[in-house]
Amino acid sequence: MPLRLKETLPVIEKLKKENIFAMTEERAQHQDIRQLKIAVLNLMPDKQNTELQLLRLLSNSPLQIEVTFIRLVTHQYKNTPASYLLNNYQPFYQIENKYFDGLIVTGAPVEKLEYEDVDYWGELSAIFEWAALHVTSTLYLCWAAQAGLYYHYGVRKSELDKKLSGVFSHTITDPQSELMRGIDKNFYAPHSRYTGLNKDDILSSDDLTIIAESDQTGVYIITDNKGNVFVNGHPEYDLYRLAEEYIRDTDKGLSPDVPKNYFPDDDPDKEPVSRWLSASNLLFTNWLNYFVYQITPYEF
Repeated sequence: MPLRLKETLPVIEKLKKENIFAMTEERAQHQDIRQLKIAVLNLMPDKQNTELQLLRLLSNSPLQIEVTFIRLVTHQYKNTPASYLLNNYQPFYQIENKYFDGLIVTGAPVEKLEYEDVDYWGELSAIFEWAALHVTSTLYLCWAAQAGLYYHYGVRKSELDKKLSGVFSHTITDPQSELMRGIDKNFYAPHSRYTGLNKDDILSSDDLTIIAESDQTGVYIITDNKGNVFVNGHPEYDLYRLAEEYIRDTDKGLSPDVPKNYFPDDDPDKEPVSRWLSASNLLFTNWLNYFVYQITPYEF
């Protein structure tokens, strides 16, 4: 079913080329249907690639989805032209009196900073507070998952010895969770981060449940008793994203490790292997269905 997007969003043409159903706002207005309203706070530097990754996954739902991209006003964007943000992203103050069925908050390359040292931490905290009253369910990804768990529940993060990059096997620890319906007990997911979560902090909270974890990467998916989902990784990554990051860091002279379990024989000259896309699609579809659509009121 279709995604409802602003006509100015450049990724519409890319989605159409991938045979993904995306309709303009004008066409959607002629359909008598209650579409889901999903807001996306995109904190990643490469806005268009992240948009494309998320929209692919959202498009697999049988529901019509209206997507609103949000921008921060307390942060200066270095990698995205102001005109692009002005045309395609709404500042938070323009939507703070509105209600949404779901919110997605992406990761951000600020893991090594203390949360309070992130220049937009105050505005982000305000969005976390706003979401608790204006959003049915929030899906936090990677750094956002760590930040959300810290802000709401005091869960600490710890810096890893080196960057965790690659595709790793995970095990479902709560098979009764609707979030995991249809996903194999052992499934793969990509990671690209410098920090991890303190598992003891999570276990000490009666409000949090660990849904999936890995011996290699630690706690992966957590839910709270308010219907929010924290994913400590990058299920939205497409097939080539880890390769692009590896090439980028190599070109910068950072001598990164080859992403594990990603290239055949760990040879970066070979085509990456897809291991996680089906599980990621199910994860997003289950979130939209069981944590959003089945819960959200028909009328706000």
